[in-house]
Amino acid sequence: MTERNDTQPSSGNLPAVVNQDEASNRVTRAILDFISQIPDSKVHSHRDPETEARRLAHRAAQRAAVTAGTLALPPGPLGWLTILPELVSIWKIQAQLVSDIAAAYGKHAELGREQMLWCLFRHTSAQAFRDLVIRLGDRLIFRRVSYSVIERVAKQIGVKVTQRALGEGLSRWMPIIGAIGVGGYAYYDTRQVAATAIAMLKSEIGMADEEDAAHVVATQEVQATRLH
Repeated sequence: MTERNDTQPSSGNLPAVVNQDEASNRVTRAILDFISQIPDSKVHSHRDPETEARRLAHRAAQRAAVTAGTLALPPGPLGWLTILPELVSIWKIQAQLVSDIAAAYGKHAELGREQMLWCLFRHTSAQAFRDLVIRLGDRLIFRRVSYSVIERVAKQIGVKVTQRALGEGLSRWMPIIGAIGVGGYAYYDTRQVAATAIAMLKSEIGMADEEDAAHVVATQEVQATRLH
């Protein structure tokens, strides 16, 4: 009889460590709690905001990589327990980055929960923002939506984030290699957040209530039909 190697995870004991639905719900709640407050910034409006934004992004990406890599070091089941704290730690770095970039562009006052949600997670789940953001030429129109809509968007994002995080969680059984991979992804992810924030802040940012947003969408659909 082949002796089982207890140092390796089995498909039978991973669900006992973390349940995907439960993990997704916890991530969703963490997202909702996280976007409720916009971080202050000590950065001043800059003459060359894009250059400053890229400098801030590089520094934040390095911090995110070190933070994620360090939290990914504990091996085995203990490593699974660090997944949500790791996510929240990275989001804090990224949210401060978005706040600082907005300040560099002189648009910190325009940041709200919708804009923060867009910057942090648009690259993770673009489909989730269909009911929240409308692109109109060089303008980004954010809908003023109810908490239930924000909650639905956060839930869709939570599912995507959880799937990726649990996939990364398997690497925590190989702590050194896993830490390098997790740190590398955190660096890349933070650069993506910065790119989204820069693109948003270079555009004109607008807000619209449900009726106005519906009118904009209807107008776009009519124009698209005429073009075809």
